[in-house]
Amino acid sequence: MNKNITIITGATGGIGKEFVRELLHEDIDEVWAIARNESRLSHLRDEFGDKIIPISLDLTEPSSFITLKDKLSDNQPNIVFLVNNAGIAKMDKSESFDLDEIRTTILLNCATLASMSNLALPYMSKGSFIFNLSSASSFQPLPYLNLYASTKAFERSYSRALNVELKPRGISSIAVCPSWVDTELLSRELNGREFKFDGIVKADRVVKLAIKDGEKGKDMSVCSLYVNWLKYLSKVYPHKIIMNGWMRKMKPYL
Repeated sequence: MNKNITIITGATGGIGKEFVRELLHEDIDEVWAIARNESRLSHLRDEFGDKIIPISLDLTEPSSFITLKDKLSDNQPNIVFLVNNAGIAKMDKSESFDLDEIRTTILLNCATLASMSNLALPYMSKGSFIFNLSSASSFQPLPYLNLYASTKAFERSYSRALNVELKPRGISSIAVCPSWVDTELLSRELNGREFKFDGIVKADRVVKLAIKDGEKGKDMSVCSLYVNWLKYLSKVYPHKIIMNGWMRKMKPYL
């Protein structure tokens, strides 16, 4: 009998780890936890038990997808949940990014999400879910968070369109759009000054809401009244006005 599995990228910390915690309560046999750091994957298995299948891959390398494709072919699982969480975030001037940073950010935030979805879909069936970690920064352009926000806009658009395509198969694709999330990956300073994060939330709150929203048939999960307000502003105000407001917030840090 084919196993019911969950696949989570960026599984060892923050939102990824919270998805591990929550989805272990579902009717699944294994969680394929994907990350680069073998030691942290081992700790994840120690913490959550034998259902965790650690898979150490660098998802910016094409060979990783060949490895994963072969593993799926060998096991023929039923993928109940796919969580595309792996990503890179950096707040800085666009011109400060070197070519490798630009390439890696776009590969991991955009190409990996689309590639993982296409690898998983042949093994998904009615009632399966894809959770794509986008962001409230996808709602409008954001100077000094430009590269990250632009990739998140891709993720949100891709995820919502994919959801429409997959409706005949009964598979849901949900764009998860939090604002600042309190995790170890969040940079606390900008140019030596502690950054004030408006509307910051805990990772478990984001994940629990995302799962509920997916079950309700939503194609986008927006965590907190603060983020819903940002979403509303992005629809009714010109983006130039929103960017000017963002720049006033950024001014003390530049």
